[in-house]
Amino acid sequence: MTIAASPSVRSYAGRKGVDLGDLAERTGRQHLAKEDVDSFLENGGGAPAGARPPSGEPGPARYWDVDHSAFGPVEEEELPRFARIAADNLSAANALIPQVTHNDRADIGAVEAFRASLKEEALARGVKLTTLAFHVKILSRCLTEFPRFNASLSADGRSLIRKQFVHIGIAVDTPHGLMVPVIRDVAGKGLFALAGEIADLAARAKARKIRPDEMGGASMSLSNLGGIGGTSFTPIVNPPEVAILGLTRTEMQPVWDGEGFVPRPMVPISLSYDHRVINGAEAARFTARYAELTGDPRRLLI
Repeated sequence: MTIAASPSVRSYAGRKGVDLGDLAERTGRQHLAKEDVDSFLENGGGAPAGARPPSGEPGPARYWDVDHSAFGPVEEEELPRFARIAADNLSAANALIPQVTHNDRADIGAVEAFRASLKEEALARGVKLTTLAFHVKILSRCLTEFPRFNASLSADGRSLIRKQFVHIGIAVDTPHGLMVPVIRDVAGKGLFALAGEIADLAARAKARKIRPDEMGGASMSLSNLGGIGGTSFTPIVNPPEVAILGLTRTEMQPVWDGEGFVPRPMVPISLSYDHRVINGAEAARFTARYAELTGDPRRLLI
């Protein structure tokens, strides 16, 4: 029997341990929804041991339903509710979105020099001016210049909702899991204001003091792993956003200046995007402009 089920339904069924092939045979239904899975479970159903979908391949839950203690000592740690919700959202996003990641790099030397020149003024204002504040401002400019990235698909996938605001989500690594508080109206804020807001949101996220209205509604999210390491990665698009920007550790690399190679601090850029909305050429132009603004932050004033 051919089964029609969305990626999110297949992911949900896998997490619940329900074999869609078995469910289709028992119900006689080819088109399955989340409600069919829930009804099956409520009525005492479940995937029988060894059940397989029509393709002959084991269902998703079969790979995880293993008695690991049979192979040696184990210790079980229950995931907190926050982490389980995040896992469900990430699984659904990864199953639903045809995601592609475009990698580039940018010369961060001019930003660092400009930041150093503002250090005393930042201290006088009681703010630590971080490189991340510049990245947020540069991303805001790019979203203004490339409005297709500042958009979301409608629920039915038939139209594109273009946003007239620029809100940027900042991924924060906390003891209780990843949180993404949102900085509102970034385009109208200066570097010092952004630096102070980033520090405040990060501190309150780690203390679990972020309000519900400070989450969600972002134009795009930014994940910065530069303080940890790495040369590139594939951040997962956070729907209903259509792209996410990832940053990793800046490294000194030889760059040709027309006469010879000179050492320059280069920051890796990883842009993941929803291929239903954005194509490869658009992504390349976006990161090229991002690199241009990073290489000469004075352009932010133009």
